[in-house]
Amino acid sequence: MAPAAPPTPALSLRDVVALSGRFPLLAGVDLEVGTGEVVLVEGPNGAGKTSLLRVAAGLVPVTSGRLTVLGLDPERYRTAVRRRVGMLAHASHLYDDLNVRENVRFAVRAAGADPGRIGPACERLGLTGRLLRTSAAKLSAGQRRRVALAVLVARAPDLWLLDEPHAGLDASARTLLDELIGEAVATGATVVVASHEPELLEPLADRSVTVSGGRVTGERSIRSPVADVPVPVRAVGSAAPASGPPVERVGSAEPAAGPPEGVGSAAPAAGPPEGVGSAEPAAGPPVERVAHVA
Repeated sequence: MAPAAPPTPALSLRDVVALSGRFPLLAGVDLEVGTGEVVLVEGPNGAGKTSLLRVAAGLVPVTSGRLTVLGLDPERYRTAVRRRVGMLAHASHLYDDLNVRENVRFAVRAAGADPGRIGPACERLGLTGRLLRTSAAKLSAGQRRRVALAVLVARAPDLWLLDEPHAGLDASARTLLDELIGEAVATGATVVVASHEPELLEPLADRSVTVSGGRVTGERSIRSPVADVPVPVRAVGSAAPASGPPVERVGSAEPAAGPPEGVGSAAPAAGPPEGVGSAEPAAGPPVERVAHVA
């Protein structure tokens, strides 16, 4: 009997390069994340953590290398991938002229997810009663974060991409977020999370990878602690060395100025873009409005 094929990783990057103009956001990333894993991404500001998540979400195109998400090529199967991937970015990207329930319903419907999960997700995040009918423009930063989390929970994606997920949350909400991550993994989801506070996420993570200069430069096990393992890096476009120490890295940290972080950037001219989240419009409501909510 032929041996069983190895399981398909939830996320695979092979020598991936991504550019913003001529600047390398990722400069030859090699990373594989197994289904059901929780992987913590660490590194200083500008190291490429957010860019890694945005590339995985299909929001930044790959210039060279190979990327597969949930076994699919996101360039070829963009809609299918984006419907199965959820990203929690720095900004909440809510429509200020919609109330809480309308924002969650709009995002869930846009992703093609089950609208029956909207109510339980909102209740789980403490979005009940009058708050459901409150305009997003009147919400505090913490409340906006809860709405974004409710969207993620209601969508129930197969791959969770979390960028500084504890930011803007109080202690009780942070505890709840940890519970939600654990529950998602228990149902088979995969989680990749970037954070400046690794001590908050290490209890949940299987392993940690370090990003620097747009590359993965090391990784360590968390579930079974071992010494840090350096990851050899190579010049962009060159072949991997057969042996010997890593060659000198190229590229540098991401510039302070550049494409904004998070899901989406420019305000849509007519409704939110298809895919993972959407940017907040500069003015005016989206063209396709949700049904009126009591």
